[in-house]
Amino acid sequence: MSLDAHLRPINHSETLLINERSSALEGTRKVFRFGFGQSPFPVPAGVSARLREHAEEKAYLPVQGLKSLRDAVAAFHREQDGVDWQGERVLVGPGSKLLIYAVMAAFTRAEVLLISPSWVSYEPQAHLAGHTVHRLQTSAESHWRLSAEQLELFCAEREQPELPLILVLNYPGNPSGTTYSEAELQALAGVMRRYNVLVISDEIYGMLNHAGQHRSLARYYPEGTLITGGLSKWCGAGGWRLGVMHVPEALAGNLLPRLLGVASETWSCVSSPVQYAATEAYAFGPEIQAYVAREREVLSLIGNAAAAQLNEAGVATAAPEGGFYLFPDFAGWREQLARRGIHSSDQLCTALLEEAGVALLPGTAFGMPAEELVARLSYVNFDGARSLALDADLEQVAQPVLEGIAAINHWLAQQGQEAA
Repeated sequence: MSLDAHLRPINHSETLLINERSSALEGTRKVFRFGFGQSPFPVPAGVSARLREHAEEKAYLPVQGLKSLRDAVAAFHREQDGVDWQGERVLVGPGSKLLIYAVMAAFTRAEVLLISPSWVSYEPQAHLAGHTVHRLQTSAESHWRLSAEQLELFCAEREQPELPLILVLNYPGNPSGTTYSEAELQALAGVMRRYNVLVISDEIYGMLNHAGQHRSLARYYPEGTLITGGLSKWCGAGGWRLGVMHVPEALAGNLLPRLLGVASETWSCVSSPVQYAATEAYAFGPEIQAYVAREREVLSLIGNAAAAQLNEAGVATAAPEGGFYLFPDFAGWREQLARRGIHSSDQLCTALLEEAGVALLPGTAFGMPAEELVARLSYVNFDGARSLALDADLEQVAQPVLEGIAAINHWLAQQGQEAA
């Protein structure tokens, strides 16, 4: 019996695949690993110590999550974001990735609205849940941000307005590194409220807003905003797989039981020792406050230096406002690249990896048209532990990243010379 015709067209996540390709190539040449977005910083010592203390915890915990953890998460976000998080409406999951999927899986039919560019897994998750996906294209000129006018036009012209509309909004953005101003969020919230849009606000990078000024969408649209976050980015604990979601009071009665149902039939509960350790992280004591402040300083310095060097080489790159990503646009080199037979972001990234040893992810992975010569650059290939020392020379810490940027610029210069 052939199964091929009945299998879903779901491929290996491109962010994980580029990590594997980079590792394989490293055996033959130096590779600048800008493809995989993993925090370079170690988990804070106090949080790791708490994990060790609870290593023998082996009992299943409540599906919704450890109560002390949920209360700590709610208090943390009330303090940091000025939003009404309540522990009884927090759901703990194995990473925010699966929590986002749980929301999609809770609906029998829905339309999912994504921004181009946006994180690679949103669209496959929507398809796995059986939903229709729509995209709204943003541009370098808007710093890859969705406008209220774009959202208004889409909502006004929907062919099936009776279906739930789920918008996934991620900021500071992966892949862009840019964020939204208060005025932009307020304008978007007005449209969302008018059309009853359900928003998954993926604020996993919120704590890494470089200026420490992240504003949650829930401030302006509390009744329709599900917020996701977790430990992977600001606490350096990606492999621990702990994410959190807050369900607003207006949606909790109907939606939260469905989310708990999805959780109970899939992951059951997050690892017990990790939940106890996460309680320490979300207590946000002085050690962790200093840790996050230093992360922001380091990421801002390195990201802005990298963006400046790319811009000097004619690669339009928005300065990062949060997280650890850049989304350079190579359109200024289109003519020279075309002479090499490079007409798409996939071809561009293949050439950069094979010829310059620079691993980037093509814009197509993030929903961009193939002909747009854009790519995501994760500037995380530096010694995060070393950078946390207050006496560390951050210019030296930044060198592995800036060497990679120099390799890109040198490769581009070669293309220009060959074209001449």
